[in-house]
Amino acid sequence: MTRRPTRRQVPWVNSAYLIQLAVSAVAVALMIGIAAWGTRGRGAPPLDEAAARRWLADEFPGRRLDNLWLAADGRGAVARSADEALVLGRMGDGYVARRVAWASAVAARAKDGRVRIALADVAAPRVELALPGWPPSETPA
Repeated sequence: MTRRPTRRQVPWVNSAYLIQLAVSAVAVALMIGIAAWGTRGRGAPPLDEAAARRWLADEFPGRRLDNLWLAADGRGAVARSADEALVLGRMGDGYVARRVAWASAVAARAKDGRVRIALADVAAPRVELALPGWPPSETPA
């Protein structure tokens, strides 16, 4: 009678694999925790008129501001500079500043006390501001 060779069965899960799995799980959880903690930024403080003018002067040097409308909640502003509107709005944990034609900024209508101004930018497609009394009574230059 021929004897069949016996196969030694290797268990798929032994203590070394379990220890390695536990250490890997702890390392991944630690990396996820650090990434989550690192991306929690503080939001930008609300704008007042002086801060809005500073932001606009930094973003658009040499531009004269004819008039400035500050959002009621401090989350943005619109300034008129000749025939352009300089729009400053809260985006993420900071502010975004873009130029749009004054006519298109005035054409943005208020709905529920908020004005949506299209910026035509992939990174910042629009800004939504709480501007009381928008559009302004002055006519475009």
